[in-house]
Amino acid sequence: MSFITSMQQRYTTKKYNTSKKIESEKIKELQQVLQLSPSSINSQPWKFTFVSDTDTKEQLSKVSWLNTSKVIESDTIVVFNRINDIDLFEKQIEEELPEGAVGYYKEFIKPKPEEEIKAWFNRQVYLALGVFLSACAEMGIDATPMEGIEPENYDKILNNKDYATVVAVAIGYRDEEDFNQPDRKPKSRLAFNKVIETV
Repeated sequence: MSFITSMQQRYTTKKYNTSKKIESEKIKELQQVLQLSPSSINSQPWKFTFVSDTDTKEQLSKVSWLNTSKVIESDTIVVFNRINDIDLFEKQIEEELPEGAVGYYKEFIKPKPEEEIKAWFNRQVYLALGVFLSACAEMGIDATPMEGIEPENYDKILNNKDYATVVAVAIGYRDEEDFNQPDRKPKSRLAFNKVIETV
């Protein structure tokens, strides 16, 4: 299957098959995909938490707004976190990144207000999110990206200390009756010429 075909067939899953589990090898592969994800200056200001424990998913479902059923029914919830402690981040890049990357951070990012620095962290997390959703599509795994959650309560439930929840993704396999499948509800996108420009 081509990548374009995978993207044409992927969709935001609304109902999961609770009896069909993701193979452990595929979970490990998805974890590796996240570990390999790109970020500006290779900053990697993130952590990814894979939640399959039933009790923990139950707790998360109660602070997931309209996504309650997806959290419960899906196989795994992947929580995308950004570093919340800027000092910790700076220590990490001093240890892990080349001098040029650290210099870029110190010159262009560090002088900004804390809120803007964390917003920059968030944008890196969303780069990983895009890669992750594409990988799921390529691997035949269904997914539901979820911003409709309570990040602070996710942090409490998962005991996040130096990190903060940004977004979560439910993954698993679709229920055959899911109304949102492309063959039941055709994919809706803006016209090609409206979103693609060539200069």
